[in-house]
Amino acid sequence: MEKKLEVKAIQNGSVIDHIAAGQGVKILKFFHLTDTQQKITIGLNLPTSSNTTKDLIKVENTQISDTQANQLALFAPNATINLIEDYNVVKKFDVQLPESIQGVLGCPNSNCISHNEPVSSRFYVKNINKIKLKCHYCEKSFTTDFFTELD
Repeated sequence: MEKKLEVKAIQNGSVIDHIAAGQGVKILKFFHLTDTQQKITIGLNLPTSSNTTKDLIKVENTQISDTQANQLALFAPNATINLIEDYNVVKKFDVQLPESIQGVLGCPNSNCISHNEPVSSRFYVKNINKIKLKCHYCEKSFTTDFFTELD
């Protein structure tokens, strides 16, 4: 059986690979990856060698920073980032869960002070069987399923 590349290679940019199936669109939305004029290739439910599926995102002419990559770990803890130059991978790294995250997600608790005061959202990251974020202000903990993006 002939093996064929299903997603076009990019000349320069970033590839976020090994995203759990169903999380790719959420990552695009939460991290505003579509707020650009650059080409974006999205692969959803792509087959893997272990007979499961994954999502994949390629963003041309954009380099994902270590900070951005670690924020992505909240939604794709097993993701890898490939930085591409001239069609070659020049750097590859796994995402790492940060200890805290600030200014990216809004607190799901509608009574939290972060909704009414001019403060940047801040959460402490815990990973005990499932990723949970604890709000710095109201001290409530939530899974990533309950979060809203900041405008």
